[in-house]
Amino acid sequence: MKRLAAVLVVLTLACSHQRVVTTEAPKGVVQGIVTDNTGTALPGVTVTLFTTPPRIVVTDAQGTFQIIGVPPGRYEVRPHLSGFNGRSYYVPVAGETGTSLRMTMNMGTVSEAITVTAEAPGFGSVARTSYNYAAMELRAPEPSYAKFHDHAFIDARKERTTTFAIDVDRASYANVRRMITSGLVVPPDAVRIEELVNYFPWSYPQPEGNAPFSVTTEVAGCPWKPEHRLLRVGIQGRALEQWKMAPNNLVFLIDVSGSMDTPSRLPLLRSAFRVLVDELRAEDRVSIVVYAGAAGLVLPPTSGADKATIDAALNSLEAGGSTAGGAGIELAYEVAKQNFIEEGNNRVILATDGDFNVGVRGAAALEKLIEQQRKSEIFLSVLGVGDDNYQDDAMETLADKGNGNYFYLDSQQEADKVFRHELTGTLVTIARDVKVQLELDPAKVASYRQIGYENRALQNKDFDDDEKDAGELGAGHSVTALFEIVPVSADMRGEIATLRLRYKEPRGANSVPLTTTIVDEGKSAYEASADMQFAAAVAQFGMLLRNSPHKGSATWDDVLSLAKVATGADLDGTRKEFVAIAERARTIR
Repeated sequence: MKRLAAVLVVLTLACSHQRVVTTEAPKGVVQGIVTDNTGTALPGVTVTLFTTPPRIVVTDAQGTFQIIGVPPGRYEVRPHLSGFNGRSYYVPVAGETGTSLRMTMNMGTVSEAITVTAEAPGFGSVARTSYNYAAMELRAPEPSYAKFHDHAFIDARKERTTTFAIDVDRASYANVRRMITSGLVVPPDAVRIEELVNYFPWSYPQPEGNAPFSVTTEVAGCPWKPEHRLLRVGIQGRALEQWKMAPNNLVFLIDVSGSMDTPSRLPLLRSAFRVLVDELRAEDRVSIVVYAGAAGLVLPPTSGADKATIDAALNSLEAGGSTAGGAGIELAYEVAKQNFIEEGNNRVILATDGDFNVGVRGAAALEKLIEQQRKSEIFLSVLGVGDDNYQDDAMETLADKGNGNYFYLDSQQEADKVFRHELTGTLVTIARDVKVQLELDPAKVASYRQIGYENRALQNKDFDDDEKDAGELGAGHSVTALFEIVPVSADMRGEIATLRLRYKEPRGANSVPLTTTIVDEGKSAYEASADMQFAAAVAQFGMLLRNSPHKGSATWDDVLSLAKVATGADLDGTRKEFVAIAERARTIR
């Protein structure tokens, strides 16, 4: 009777609820540990949960991982670590309970050993022990910048000609801004004056005729050395309407190692890439490759029109583990090659803090790989993020070898600037291997020096060598170069130099020459154009940060007064921001 009564109560309760409320099934958690066949925990293992799109995490120093928010179902889970053999596991996920998993990997061929220590509490008794495994580096290095010295003055009677490759990178300015805004002293080698100057838009005219760019020159007084003259050379690339641009085959190569697990790194990159995705068209396609302990393909080639799928793949990225940058670059190039678009723009976009090892290839071999892919018309652009372990020198080198550009993201505002405007132009190269050669007249010029471009200098014989790599110019991009000139006499006027340029068409093998003359009309620094004055202020700013031996009488007050006078229309607000940064910089000691 009691059992019958209980049944009647249940039936009564069920019948009393006429409405059925449908709720979304609760999502679960997949967590676990990865060990070798002796039970030793393995950090840096890439673990892929094959949902749609796949979820990818990397095991931590204790060999553990966790993937949350997994819809109910049965899924394949697969570990991957270079030098080890792993197999797939299949796990059910139901409700809000966690699914725990222990995965074992057997050691394969190990090419390079580095000792790490791992412990795995909470998953049984795994003793602390040492283990050797391939090409991993767990300790974050200090920030690293390539060392260089400012160009010295050259006697025009001994050497009247100088040659350099153009550079439209802007990473140095954004990184310097980050440090100054944070109240940090800026390392001199972090300051590349040409990148500071080229950060700003300039009022150069669009090209006329068949040339892909226009050339503008101006000579005026030198603010920090009144007895000297300042020469500005401006190159303006032709702007193209988006509908005229060739289709893009883009591979986003994103660092998801443990060092990327801060708001200013991986989360910023996810947000930044969405800005670029919003600009893509149906004929464009995107693939996403990630790397940490190993490299993996997160998103196969997807149309730019399928923005939801691309966004979902970006949202799935989580950071953790060590960094195998070399393997990531190799896989990204392979994906780009498999989906190559003839007559299209084929490019890998590497996003990282630069804290990565190059794997079994080594740095020289990796650079050679990038150069080879460049010859195959697959280019490499680099986006830097981060602070304490920021590897600026490595990222600049990779971008240079890959015929790409190098940017640094310190904020969402900078991400919008780079991804919505600058990077889309960079994707379309309108002139390759652009070289500039300046020949001074020794009768008018006693000596001269280039301001910046120290790592872009070429030998004069390289100018006519079509095999010599140089800089690329993207659609709508501009390039500015400054020279400080010591005149033979104070009343120097007239033609003082010849400017020669060589460039190749985007798919051309032979370079095209251009020549123009440079005239000094005797203008003082205060009679110069607003662009010339502002460029001079930025150059002084850089020389003060570097404590350049050529800074002359430059002071922070001089920088600020000149920049304020030359702010002009400032449509994007970058010049007013520069004034604020310079104000802050002079208080940092």
